Amino acid sequence: MSELASTAAIGTPLARIEGRDKVTGAARYAVEYDADRVAYGWIVQATIARGTITAVDAGSALVQRGVLAVLTHENAPRTKPVDDPELGALQSPKVRYRGQIVALVVAESLEAAREAATQVRLDYDEEPHDVVLRADDPELYAPDGVNGGYPTDSGRGDVEAALAAAAVTVRNTYETPGLHNNAMEPHATLAEWQGDHLLLYDSNQGAPTARDTVAQVFGLAPERVRVVNRHVGGGFGSKGTPRPQIVLAAMGALVTGRPVKLAITRQQMFAFIGYRTPTIQDVALGAEADGRLTAIAHDAISQSSRAREFTEQTAVATRVMYAAPNRRTTHRLARLDVPTPSWMRAPGECPGMFALESAMDELAIAAGVDPVELRIGNEPEQDPEKDIPFSSRGLVACLREGAQRFGWEGRDPAPGVRRDGRWLVGTGVAASTYPVYRAPAQATARAEHGGTFTVRIGASDIGTGARTALTQIAADALGVPAQRVTLELGDSALPKAGVAGGSMGTASWGSAVVRACEGLRSKIDLEHGGEVPADGVEALGDTAAEIAAQEEYSRHAFGAQFVEARVDPETGEVRVARMLGVFAAGRIINPQTARSQLIGGMTMGLSMALLEEGIMDPHFGDYVNHDVAQYHVAANADVPVIEAGWIDEVDEHLNPMGSKGIGEIGIVGAAAAVANAVHHACGVRVRALPIRLDKVLEALAAR
Repeated sequence: MSELASTAAIGTPLARIEGRDKVTGAARYAVEYDADRVAYGWIVQATIARGTITAVDAGSALVQRGVLAVLTHENAPRTKPVDDPELGALQSPKVRYRGQIVALVVAESLEAAREAATQVRLDYDEEPHDVVLRADDPELYAPDGVNGGYPTDSGRGDVEAALAAAAVTVRNTYETPGLHNNAMEPHATLAEWQGDHLLLYDSNQGAPTARDTVAQVFGLAPERVRVVNRHVGGGFGSKGTPRPQIVLAAMGALVTGRPVKLAITRQQMFAFIGYRTPTIQDVALGAEADGRLTAIAHDAISQSSRAREFTEQTAVATRVMYAAPNRRTTHRLARLDVPTPSWMRAPGECPGMFALESAMDELAIAAGVDPVELRIGNEPEQDPEKDIPFSSRGLVACLREGAQRFGWEGRDPAPGVRRDGRWLVGTGVAASTYPVYRAPAQATARAEHGGTFTVRIGASDIGTGARTALTQIAADALGVPAQRVTLELGDSALPKAGVAGGSMGTASWGSAVVRACEGLRSKIDLEHGGEVPADGVEALGDTAAEIAAQEEYSRHAFGAQFVEARVDPETGEVRVARMLGVFAAGRIINPQTARSQLIGGMTMGLSMALLEEGIMDPHFGDYVNHDVAQYHVAANADVPVIEAGWIDEVDEHLNPMGSKGIGEIGIVGAAAAVANAVHHACGVRVRALPIRLDKVLEALAAR
């Protein structure tokens, strides 16, 4: 293949390969696949927040026309224990939170299953419950570690002494509410037993991972389970691990002997698929008179369920952001009668950076330093806590570029003095960061005699454009036009790859694709004289060894977010007029799909700042606004002109492509930039999200 020149597919705005299939309906999602004699499942949920099921009466449901089975803890197939207790559905009479799955109805039609579900009667022995996160919870404790494998606490120097001696000090509490994943495609599964093998079409972020977990649940060898997820309508972290519907669908299919489709409703998605935990964060900053930090303290509290420990890594980003000789970060956890929280786009970094970047804005005001210059002036020479070099760190370049593009120069720092008609107008800035991860993966690359190539990998495209980006990576590694490459993914039968999560999909899978293509080219040249034999040739790429031998650097993407906000002082209404994000994320594989990911994250950050809020009723024991009619997310009218760009960043310490993940960094810092702009507009600092109009009016009245 030595005669083939590089086509430089990487860096071109190639349209999504599957785009036509999606807009024409040819792309099939989990429950859109066909199956003979298919049946349908419907979930019954607990109506108490804590207690025990004492009696089950499924008689009325079973006599309904078309009903095939009603499964409860009394008759459901027994499963093996796994780390996630949600996958042990219908194994115990214990109820740990309101909305927990307590029964499954399987029927000939979806309508019959739904109707029969209303006829299932359960009696409970109800116990007192506690569902509200409080900073004074007497049972708060320090977990052994936090999500991502990070240590619970970190520190150096004497933070309290440095704060006491600081010329300028900021110390405040910031809060974020429970936030809920609302992917366009709900969690859904079609399960079919084929003899002693289980076939699952499922909406998830990693088919091989789902396959291994389901095999463990049912005590099967992994090769007896196949999971297919060729198209996934979003996940945002909630589909990173298997959710209960995949196990329930398999149970229903096992009991009835028929394929079973089970799709979670929008309302049920607020119960047992995970969510972002609410947080209570204390941030204290001490600085010299010129704004140079002498102390940083970030203490975070979050919640988990009584069934399982999950600790959001809320304060971890603070460990890498700014230079200061005295430092402390801590995480404390409350175990409540609630569902277990899980991953939601940029877990940890997203809520944590809201607090830190809001505090940095308050420090800039207190010290009389421009917010952009404050951040630049506290730029560390190396990782402040690990004492190792950054592989690359483009924060200052993003701040400079963003300020120039946004028109930051000459900004009057005084709040509440600019008007445009009835609106008070202000601007704000915040930094963004997200770590660079890479997980081991395998891929195969095959050349056919006719000049076409097929690359296979068990990756997942959850709407991010992964299929297209990997095709571009393969094309360049092979030195052929992208049109000659077919990329197969979304199937656990393909070479094993990790989940689409942690902004590491492209880096992890792309590395394996490059190695497979390099191996293929070498094989063709060395073993076949540069010619593809009639029966084709194939090579395997495996990155486990090279990742294990990777040099130690602090690897992160960075960015800067700029926002113009408008506040009506009479009504408290807040509108964001424009947003700009500039990012340093290594080599950009596809500018078109990259921009889509970045503005998507920024939009979610805007939504988090102004709209999203899970409202917990302490007596009812559940979120009262568990649908998208009452849980508000940004719609078209809420989203202004959003611009996302990036700087050219070369980093040789990452992966063969030199890329960093972009799926999550767009949401990090966005909410803080909005809050900072709101303060600049009207002089009101809202430290508990979302920035509702009633909070603005109350603060204006108090001022």
